[in-house]
Amino acid sequence: MATAFKTVEPLEYYRRFLKENCRPDGRELGEFRATTVNIGSITTADGSALVKLGNTTVICGVKAELAAPAVDSANKGYIVPNVELPSLCSTRFRSGPPGEEAQAASQFIADVIENSQMIAKEDLCIANGKLAWVLYCDIICLDYDGNILDASAFALLAALKNVQLPSVTINQETGLSEVNLKQKNPLIIRKHPVATSFAIFDDTLLIVDPTAEEEDLATGTVTIVTDDEDRLCSVHKPGGSPLSGAKLQDCITRAITRHKEVKKLIDKVIKSVKPQ
Repeated sequence: MATAFKTVEPLEYYRRFLKENCRPDGRELGEFRATTVNIGSITTADGSALVKLGNTTVICGVKAELAAPAVDSANKGYIVPNVELPSLCSTRFRSGPPGEEAQAASQFIADVIENSQMIAKEDLCIANGKLAWVLYCDIICLDYDGNILDASAFALLAALKNVQLPSVTINQETGLSEVNLKQKNPLIIRKHPVATSFAIFDDTLLIVDPTAEEEDLATGTVTIVTDDEDRLCSVHKPGGSPLSGAKLQDCITRAITRHKEVKKLIDKVIKSVKPQ
């Protein structure tokens, strides 16, 4: 009977749970799904991480290449993020060029990198005006069940923390680059941005870490990104229900708490993996 009611009236079905301050999956409104992270899963990448947020599963691989820096920023390298939502992760996505949601997620990740200053692009420069690192960050969703932004940002951060770049010098006589694969150094991560997403129900009620079903039924979503110093890096709100100042402040407070949990999880995993 409950299954039939959920099929016919999904929103009303959810509302009955929300009135009791819980959700159909048993979580409280402010409760996140179980979160796990595994680093170094892709041996062919320079850094990688697999993140599970409930059923949502995302993998991030970082590939480093050498290139000449841009003329207008001769002392900076590049970071190129890309989020893929292939048809294998959910029936809602189709094969072919990236859809609107994948493009929006890629732009969100690019904004997080830029706004948080997690990596100073100057640190990626090897020789001013001559040589710099390009970090290609490919984030692929393997199983989609909502909240792709949180999972993608988490996977990116964990993968970058896993990156080991070989030592590169330029031979003064030949002018060619020389790569020493035996001497590798980790990336300097200056900030640790963490995203926390909320779904808005009936224009007033906030629930954290929404599933795909909850996102579809919600009247809006908002994603808050904070860093180590409890600083607000960005607020991503693609339309939907407006948020009052008090509600937004509540979101920021919860996001700061979530940041501490995620940072502790990453630190624990990094510590448990011994460098090669």
